[in-house]
Amino acid sequence: MTHLSHVSKLTFCLVAVSALFLDAQAVAEGQGSTEHDGQSRQHLPGESPEKKVTPAGSEAAENHLRLEDFEWMALENNPTLAQAAANVRAAEGKKIQAGLYPNPSIGATGDENTPGPIIRGGEFGTFVEQRIVTAGKLALGRGVFEQERLQAEAMAEAQRYRILTTVRSLYYEVLGAQRQLDVQTRLVTLSREAVKISHELANVGAADQPDVLESEIESERAEVGLSMAKTALERSWRELVAVVGKPSLQPTPLEGNLEEVPRLELENVLSTLFSESPEIRASEIAITREEAALRRARVEKIPDIVVRGGLRYNRELLEVGGKPVGLEGFFDVGVAVPLFNRNQGNVATVRANLDRARREVERVKLSLRARLARLYKEYQDSRNTAEKYRTGMIPRAQKAYDLYLNSFRQMAAAYPQVLIAQRNLFHLQEDYVTALVKTWRNAIEIRGLLLSGGLETPDVMGMDLLSARRTEDRVEER
Repeated sequence: MTHLSHVSKLTFCLVAVSALFLDAQAVAEGQGSTEHDGQSRQHLPGESPEKKVTPAGSEAAENHLRLEDFEWMALENNPTLAQAAANVRAAEGKKIQAGLYPNPSIGATGDENTPGPIIRGGEFGTFVEQRIVTAGKLALGRGVFEQERLQAEAMAEAQRYRILTTVRSLYYEVLGAQRQLDVQTRLVTLSREAVKISHELANVGAADQPDVLESEIESERAEVGLSMAKTALERSWRELVAVVGKPSLQPTPLEGNLEEVPRLELENVLSTLFSESPEIRASEIAITREEAALRRARVEKIPDIVVRGGLRYNRELLEVGGKPVGLEGFFDVGVAVPLFNRNQGNVATVRANLDRARREVERVKLSLRARLARLYKEYQDSRNTAEKYRTGMIPRAQKAYDLYLNSFRQMAAAYPQVLIAQRNLFHLQEDYVTALVKTWRNAIEIRGLLLSGGLETPDVMGMDLLSARRTEDRVEER
């Protein structure tokens, strides 16, 4: 009877292990299919997301958010985009101011204002004075500030790229965190079942106390992993809703296919980067701006004409018959003689700035190449890693787990071997998701013309340096 009782318990345990096996298989198969079927098309970084209306009452409309939804929220609510637009308006204001003609001056004038029988207080009158700007200085000044306005527009476009790139990167980070949470949740469920089974096996003499302790340790490790997966998802969600300007938005499942990673070719990426980068465009505009400033500095030595004229009443008794002179007009015309100051210092300064601006274009292009080299290397590594996990390691780990489990059913393998194979399978799945998220993050930043930092203050000058520092900081963090 005792032998039959033990066999009965062992049979129950094997049935439980079979259920555990089926759950683990579901996790492995769900690695490519448990994600939401809806796919979010990734727009080009500067492209406006198309607003699609989901049919009312549908499950997707009620329970899920898409990438396009976050893009629209970011473009509507992110304050840095409004700041960039304000920079453009400020530059436009400077352009208007630079082209305004000088205001005339009006005043009172008096001369020989002494008492006496002949002078009688002298002369009193009014005058108008106007500076006539020569050599097209106003138009040249407008040309300088027009280039600054174009620089501000390039920076506003760069800020748009930064916002969309950051939103897309965080979106796929949240997708990955959701996937990790799902894997960890299933692992905790299986680990708890494994502890229960280990105790049952120990009761029938099929497992030793160390086996039970090992299963309990694995269960506790899974619980810790689940807790960390939850906090990681919360952090990624908070970052995402902060960038889109909706910090009160509650966590919601996202649509998207994490495994359809984009494939990028280096030559195509370089071509797009050099033809569309706002950083290069801004540095090229800086050359045009300095050329306009040089033209303006060269004509500064040409003096403006100052014209002054008016009317005054002369009370002096200088006319025939002892009468006062009366009403008389006067005028002055003058120019500054460029004898010592011909603006030569400012001309030399602008020439140096022009040479620096020309070198800056070369520097920006080389800097972009260097930054792209780092990012593309990381993209290749993470993509190749994810592919190895998907096509090689995970299928082999699944097969090893299946073989150990079958051997255990036939009493040819110890249960700890099954636990080790299970742990290895789940860890590979976690690493696979991590590699997918890294691939997406690098691909999005490359497609975003290496611009990121959706909440960084937009600035017209020093744009490439700031971007380079941000990229280097992220590389160090990784």
